[in-house]
Amino acid sequence: MGEIVMRRAFDQYPAALVIYDAEGRVLRINQKMKEVSGYAEDDIRGMRLTEFMHGSVYNEVEPRILNAVETGQPDYLEIEASARPGSERHPWAIDIFPLKDPAGTVCAVSLVVYDYTEQHHARQRMRLLGEARTRIVTTLDVSGTAQELADLTVPRFADFAAVDLFDAVFQGEQPGPVLPAHEVALHRTAARSTYALPAEAVPAARGRQVHPTSSPLHRCVITGRAEARLLTDPEIADWLTDDPIHSELATRFRAHSLIAVPVRARGTTLGAVLFLRYSASPRPFSSEDLAFAEDLVVRLALNVDNARRYVRERGIALALQRALLPPGPIAHAAVETAARYLPAGGDNQVGGDWFDVIPLSGARVGLVVGDVVGHGINASATMGRLRTAVRTLADIDLPPDELLTHLDDIVTHTAHGHGTANDESDATGDQLSGDIGASCLYAVYDPVTCTLTTARAGHPGPVLVSPDGTAQLLDLPPGPPLGLSSLPFEATTLPIPPGSILTLFTDGLLETREHDVDERLDTLCRALAHPHAPLENLCDTVLDTLWTESQTDDIALLMARTRALDRNHVASWDIPSDPASVAEARRCVSRRLTAWGLREAAFTAELVVSELVTNAIRHATGPIQLRLIKDLTLICEVSDGSSTSPYLRRARLYDEGGRGLLMVAELTERWGTRHTRSGKIIWAEQRLADA
Repeated sequence: MGEIVMRRAFDQYPAALVIYDAEGRVLRINQKMKEVSGYAEDDIRGMRLTEFMHGSVYNEVEPRILNAVETGQPDYLEIEASARPGSERHPWAIDIFPLKDPAGTVCAVSLVVYDYTEQHHARQRMRLLGEARTRIVTTLDVSGTAQELADLTVPRFADFAAVDLFDAVFQGEQPGPVLPAHEVALHRTAARSTYALPAEAVPAARGRQVHPTSSPLHRCVITGRAEARLLTDPEIADWLTDDPIHSELATRFRAHSLIAVPVRARGTTLGAVLFLRYSASPRPFSSEDLAFAEDLVVRLALNVDNARRYVRERGIALALQRALLPPGPIAHAAVETAARYLPAGGDNQVGGDWFDVIPLSGARVGLVVGDVVGHGINASATMGRLRTAVRTLADIDLPPDELLTHLDDIVTHTAHGHGTANDESDATGDQLSGDIGASCLYAVYDPVTCTLTTARAGHPGPVLVSPDGTAQLLDLPPGPPLGLSSLPFEATTLPIPPGSILTLFTDGLLETREHDVDERLDTLCRALAHPHAPLENLCDTVLDTLWTESQTDDIALLMARTRALDRNHVASWDIPSDPASVAEARRCVSRRLTAWGLREAAFTAELVVSELVTNAIRHATGPIQLRLIKDLTLICEVSDGSSTSPYLRRARLYDEGGRGLLMVAELTERWGTRHTRSGKIIWAEQRLADA
């Protein structure tokens, strides 16, 4: 009875089972092995494995059987082979273990063969998911991300893969609603096939795809649900009738099954993915394959949506950056200017670099460059606030060191204000809270004295190119970055020969991963050593010379060629503290304007001079000086030794004074007060008829 049970257990064992003798010849096979191999036991008894199973893979199995006899150790291997000629190739798992007598001598070897198909495909799916984590999320490029999915899945999961996305995704926008009764227009962003597509099916690989309502891609976009179908299903047959492009593809390669998966992220459908299997892969898609495809496309969808949001926010940041920067060269009598702004390349976003050219009183000009730490919309917005603050502070004629001190206070207060906000981040990763880091260089050039007064806050110093072509980095006190409130800022005043080129830039121009900063600075000085070249050309030369593929930060570049206002543009007189000297001041102004050919401006200029000089004599201390500057406007300046600033007020009916500055304000374009170390200067600008 026991022997009968043992034989039944052997014959009815659900896996294919073979027993070999000590010479590797077949002794017994069970019923499952007969079904798998197609051989009866009597047909192959006494034969070695390679005598009835042909193929290189079996040449590897037979030595392992003999090795189990010699060593008495079990073995395990996995192969992919056809069990019989013409049958489908399968993954098989093989257990080989020795059979020993009571003395421990190996007398036979047992070989058990398991169909390993499901486990093999599950392992492949897990391996693909692991690769997807590292391959699909490596870029913020929509097309590149889609192509990574197609390349990853063909031919290891499907014979054809295509990623279709709405056109709005490429503009960084969310797709609009789709009506169920209307066709869906998608852009085929990526596709791959195991076979080269014929001319009739090439449109299936790229370009605009219009999917009819019978299409599985249309259904999954509308419903948001994935589906796996055989191409023999009636609904799929209707689709192929309506879609000649995919019909040609399915017919040419005898496709038998498909999977359609919506690309959904954060509640929005961005497109769909189509997978096909051809006759070369006879196993149709299973429910496990459908779950795997959904998991895979989820990873694609999140990265496509991140790329879409990146495109949108980069566009907003770039538009904001360009709107806040000067639109072009600014005409000024003191300097000729040219500038460039270059966003970082690759996946890096627009940053907070900025530059500005600010007209100041007395024909002077303010030159500024700055850099806000970070990228994206927040950095651009912060840059806009700081640029506005600099313009406001410059408008009240603060010297560079005082201007940076006030700007430092603004940054400090802004950072403290942000510190109370929540810790949410935008799509680009910029923090809405925490400290704001920024650097700034502010320089004021005076074309009358040909001097440059500069202060900097944690920013690279400017490069000065003399008229003889000598280029050097100006050695200025560094000053701490804005927002630290640690050390005072120090201004330096230097004589600048007319015709010199002053180059201001942000650190993105010099800092790279591959090169030393000093080496890059030398390269910059050599590129700038052309004092007579047009500034626009010189800007392009600098960027062409110093730009690298690995640029990780944006660049702001500002160049200014200095000019001088000579005696034909400037006249000055010392005024005694005597009311009688007002008439003489008017006569001096009249003669000078006549000599300059500006006789038509004399009447207004005499009234302005009369009021300003009279105020200085009555309310200030000496010495008093009157200066005229012929620029794009006529500038009248009266300096005195008092630090008290005048202010506009409306005189009452019976007041004897209080109307002078009001008249000056009405007769001129603008007026103001500029404080000096020895007192103040009251100035007024008068528009010229030929300006």
